[in-house]
Amino acid sequence: MTLPPADSALGKLMATLPRPGRVEWIGVRPARGQVVEAMDAAIAVAGGGLQGDRYAGGSGKRGVTLIQAEHLPVIAALAGLDAVAPQLLRRNVVVSGLPLVALNGRRFRIGEVLLEGTEPCDPCSMMEAALGPGGYNAMRGHGGLCARILEGGTFRRGDALVVVTD
Repeated sequence: MTLPPADSALGKLMATLPRPGRVEWIGVRPARGQVVEAMDAAIAVAGGGLQGDRYAGGSGKRGVTLIQAEHLPVIAALAGLDAVAPQLLRRNVVVSGLPLVALNGRRFRIGEVLLEGTEPCDPCSMMEAALGPGGYNAMRGHGGLCARILEGGTFRRGDALVVVTD
């Protein structure tokens, strides 16, 4: 994604966030179709993914997938469910407190890890089985963000997500 110049009016608006985000949940997908395992902490590998995740070995721009906590009730409502557990959505990190869409094309830190938002994380066909008929469409526009791991390290539930300004 190409961002507007940082000193432009739109660039300043796009760079202004109300507060840091917060990691609410972390999970890894050991293999395709297997249950997502919730974790208290994760080790991120630069240029790859999260240790223990099926994409850990070199997934590049999709090294980590994030979803916004505030979207979980929206997805549940659109799917006709009372609630949606993060594991069902097969994302690695649930973040609250800031709009993830604002991180596309930007660098940010969670714990020791430096990431860069690369693209929206669109839903996959597995959402029909996870959420029921229409589950794929319930997630459209709410699927979160993919990020590349630029510097590895550890992050934990409760860590802040802070945008890095150059």
